[in-house]
Amino acid sequence: MSREQVASYLRTVVEKLDAGESVTLQAGGDSVTVDPPAKPTFEVKVEREGPAGGPKELSVEFELEWPEDGDEDGDLEIE
Repeated sequence: MSREQVASYLRTVVEKLDAGESVTLQAGGDSVTVDPPAKPTFEVKVEREGPAGGPKELSVEFELEWPEDGDEDGDLEIE
């Protein structure tokens, strides 16, 4: 994907969250719909991965977490 395509994809997710709507993610023939609560936990992570002494790969992760069953002790992660 180009940077512009990534921005468009993220913008669609943002618009759904802003409107209080569920978000459906699709890949091939599989899909999952999630309905984040009004106040999910939001994390941003930057990671450097790769073998010691070898080429490294950087990643940025935007993550929403909330209890799947409404119980404060269980977390559902979206990466």
